[in-house]
Amino acid sequence: MEAIVIGAGVVGLAVARELSLLGREVLVLEAAGAIGTGTSSRNSEIIHAGIYYDTGSLKAQLCVAGKNSLYDYCEMHGVPHRKCGKFIVATDERQLSELETLQKKAAENGVLDLKFFSPDEVRELEPAVECVGALHSPSTGIVDSHSLMLAYQGEAEDAGALVVLNSPVLSGRIQEGKVFLTIGSDEQFEISASLVINSAGLYATQVARQIKGLKQRYIPPTYFAKGNYYTLIGRPPFSRPIYPIPEKAGLGVHVTVDLAGQVRFGPDVEWIDELNYDVDPTRADSFYKAVRKYFPALEDGAIQPSYSGIRPKIQGPGENSVDFLIQGPETHGVEGFVNLFGIESPGLTASLPIARHVSACLGLL
Repeated sequence: MEAIVIGAGVVGLAVARELSLLGREVLVLEAAGAIGTGTSSRNSEIIHAGIYYDTGSLKAQLCVAGKNSLYDYCEMHGVPHRKCGKFIVATDERQLSELETLQKKAAENGVLDLKFFSPDEVRELEPAVECVGALHSPSTGIVDSHSLMLAYQGEAEDAGALVVLNSPVLSGRIQEGKVFLTIGSDEQFEISASLVINSAGLYATQVARQIKGLKQRYIPPTYFAKGNYYTLIGRPPFSRPIYPIPEKAGLGVHVTVDLAGQVRFGPDVEWIDELNYDVDPTRADSFYKAVRKYFPALEDGAIQPSYSGIRPKIQGPGENSVDFLIQGPETHGVEGFVNLFGIESPGLTASLPIARHVSACLGLL
């Protein structure tokens, strides 16, 4: 086999598509029984504009490039999406300076379309929102993440790639310029490739630690940040996402509106030690408190538990956010091998340029 991609989430499938279109023979190994069952399908499905990330970081660069390429891709391939825009709202006077800081950072990242809206201007578009001012991001959107993954998979398979489900990577070794992987569950077998991309998402560090010959000092720790989502019962009062001022641990409990018009609130941040997708109904109390800062008309009993998602973070609770870690041979010294660590938000938005970046790391561009 020429190339193996470990993980059939949105980024793994984008990488498989990229390599296949470059003429490589590609095998995608997915541990689960379906594509995109982890982080890729358990998120807000937002096409991010590139506002929040540190200037010059991979997150900033790849998000801005990804936003533009993703809209084009969705148009070309019939992937359901909508460029609906979003508001980032300040709910007290002290936060207005933070809106100015966000606008400046966005401009440094190449996002030049943010505009300040007064409370009256916000209410004209979103009557349910209470604020003292807001930034409007017209290039933010929403996308059907599963349809996007199916489109990536379809293109990859049309170009000759093979996606194999129920095929967890159990161990590996590096020998004579190739990576040998032991895969399977009941029946196990070994397969080798000259190019291997570890895009295992929540399990990326676990996979890397199982490969003999890969220097352990380059493998970061992984922390699981669980985000819970609640849906609004009844008629939706919003037509676009509404975000509060971002918090250190994330972007705060925000409003998203899916393509069917369903309003969701989330995510919160819950640090966990083991993967668990249960949504605790008692966490609703904190949601009411957070959402009522900008949606005071939210009534008791108006939200219900929906779903949760888990992000593979490489920084722990209380630590500053860190960049994507796309680790190629120039770091760990193994030719043809790339690790993708900490690929959380805005990974979906940035999936196409992440795939191009991986190809560049492998010397294929």
